[in-house]
Formats: sequence, structure tokens, C-alpha cells
Amino acid sequence: MLESLGNLVDTPQVLALAAALGWASGFRLYAAVFLTGIAGWMNWVDLPPGLQVLEHPGVLAASGFMLFAEFFADKIPYVDSIWDAVHTVIRIPAGAALAAGALGADSQAMGWIAAILGGSLAATSHATKMTTRAAVNTSPEPFSNIAVSLAEDGLVVFMLWLSATHPVAFAIALIVSLVLAVILLVVLVKFLRKVVSGVGAFFKGRPLPRELG
Repeated sequence: MLESLGNLVDTPQVLALAAALGWASGFRLYAAVFLTGIAGWMNWVDLPPGLQVLEHPGVLAASGFMLFAEFFADKIPYVDSIWDAVHTVIRIPAGAALAAGALGADSQAMGWIAAILGGSLAATSHATKMTTRAAVNTSPEPFSNIAVSLAEDGLVVFMLWLSATHPVAFAIALIVSLVLAVILLVVLVKFLRKVVSGVGAFFKGRPLPRELG
């Protein structure tokens, strides 16, 4: 496994990593940053030049702390919705920046292309996450919320690993996840409207609707 991870500088792996970081940022930004950084710091992977800053001890400490906080915040009904609302303005540009860092070291054009695609993937996964949570949080018991959150944790770790070891399989999994995301957004459109309304209200200083908690 470590030998295959060590070849991350190959083009297919870099492309897969850029897409994975963009997609994962919409779910678990700090997990994506910390896991990528620790993999480079431990010499499990050779990160692209634009991402080597993630190996810095300060970045690892900050992302590790935020990962710890997000792990618990994401499993508490209502708190998770507030956390997601705040991170609407963080996850999407961060996903764009991470994807650009993976591909933009040698080409400004590739950096912009990666940023657009990475931001779009982050926006899609973030919207899917918030909409799904709005639906799940209508249940009075907290266990479904915890189960969904743990599933998201595992999915992000799996997709990051898959992008580094099996880029073709990752591409297929990413396409499937995007199709499922579109289906979920269509099926749960009423919750999507509540999410959009709730986020808008939150940034205007009003509390989130109870349906989002």
C-alpha cells in the first residue's frame, strides 16, 4: 500500500487528489486538510508542491484541532446545522484552493481550472450534506444524526484513500456520488429550500429555523 501511495506525484493520482480534496471539503474540510497533510508529513505520499504546506506542523495542529471540534459538533442536532451554515463561506473556497494547490504549481491556467472544478465539487457535496441533515434532523431522536455523521466520516476517509491508490476507481466512485447527490437534492428539494432560507436568515443575524435543527 505504501509503495502505491508513494507514486502520488503521477498525473492520474494528482488529478484524483485534486478532485477528492474539492469533494471532501464540502463534507469534512478539516479532515481533508489534516489527513492529506499527515500523509505527506509521514512520507506516505509525495504531495504536489502546492500542497506541501499542509505538512507544516502549524497547519497540522490547527487542522487537527478543528477536525476534533468538527467531529463532535457534527453529531449534535441543531449544532451541526449552525456549524454547516457558518462553513458555507469556508468549505467552498477552501475546496477550490486545495484543488488549485494540487494542480496549479506549474500552470496558472490549470490552477484556475482546478479551482473552478474543486469549488463546484465542494459546493455540491456541501449542499447535499446540509440538505440531507435538514431531513435527518426532523427526527426527534439523535441516533440517526450520529449514524449519518459517522457514515460521512468514513466516506471521506475512504474517498481520499481511493484517490491516492486507485484513481480510476475513485473517478467512478466520484461520478456515482455526484449522481446520487443530484438525486438526493431533487428528492429532498423542500428541505433544500429550508436550508437556503435558513442559511440566508443566519447570515442576517436571525436564528436558524427549527426544521434545520
